[in-house]
Amino acid sequence: MLDLIKKAEETHMLTKDELVALLSTDEFDKEIFEAANRVRSKYVGEEVHLRGLIEFSNICKQNCLYCGLRRDNPNVERYRLDAEQIINFARNARNLGYRTVVLQSGEDDYFNVERMRYIIKSIKELDLAITLSIGEKTYDEYKAYKEAGADRYLLRIETTDKNLYESLDPKMSHENRIRCLIDLKELGFEVGTGCLVGLPGQTIESLADDILFFKSLDADMIGVGPFIPNPDTPLKDEDGGTFELSLKVMALTRLLLPDVNIPATTAMETLNRNGRLIALQSGANVVMPNVTEGEYRKLYALYPGKICVNDTPAHCFGCISGKINSIGRPISKDYGYRKKFIEKN
Repeated sequence: MLDLIKKAEETHMLTKDELVALLSTDEFDKEIFEAANRVRSKYVGEEVHLRGLIEFSNICKQNCLYCGLRRDNPNVERYRLDAEQIINFARNARNLGYRTVVLQSGEDDYFNVERMRYIIKSIKELDLAITLSIGEKTYDEYKAYKEAGADRYLLRIETTDKNLYESLDPKMSHENRIRCLIDLKELGFEVGTGCLVGLPGQTIESLADDILFFKSLDADMIGVGPFIPNPDTPLKDEDGGTFELSLKVMALTRLLLPDVNIPATTAMETLNRNGRLIALQSGANVVMPNVTEGEYRKLYALYPGKICVNDTPAHCFGCISGKINSIGRPISKDYGYRKKFIEKN
């Protein structure tokens, strides 16, 4: 096992069987996390990139079984920010010191191309990089977002197991999800994807496939987090994922994709009060604090126990900055592009 970890650290290559072997035992977790941290330091440095998250609509036409925003959940108080609110939240984030904002929502068709182009162009004028996380769209829609100035697009595969994906995402196509990711790469976006760990029916072999998929796609950003059952969904009685396995999938992802951006996800801190700091010391180099203001922070209820819903954006920025500095890591002052992406462009 130690030889496998050394191989991963030095060559950034593992076979599916080798990944399964490492994922199947917790005896060597410490060595995996330490190796991932060394690779992170070597390839992306010590700086931590902060990306301000704006959750601008919790309305969604999809009906994913694991998600609290699913269309058929009657217990969600729905909201939709208007364009000027979104732009103002981005302006406030810029004033706090963010260089990137992430515009995230359910799949809300109200935000058509015309509305999104206006929002993107207005935020670009604030000298911010823009990540979009708004779901499956057509090639032409993605192209319009890119031409308006969007830099990155986050679309998690959630699982590469086609049967599992389509059983958990009714009337959605696994092939279409992959088509979206390929379109985004072709259009020149920095592409983010990722997976949920601990989905009911998920296997260790499937998680190994997820990591190999990230590598084959050459994704630029990869978010890994635990599945946390939401009481308002059909999966409310499932066990959910663990912090430890989520952390290990993240660390192995770092070993195989040494120069990508990997967030210490908020869901990890929901399961472990020091989750984000532990993740930053196990391969992660990005944190996405919430810069949505007011009651909307509570209403974007993907899963229960979500942290920081009662905080202000200023408090979140100060809090996470202090935590990051406490482990000897500085806050980045640039846009946080992947180095390979900068070189290609």
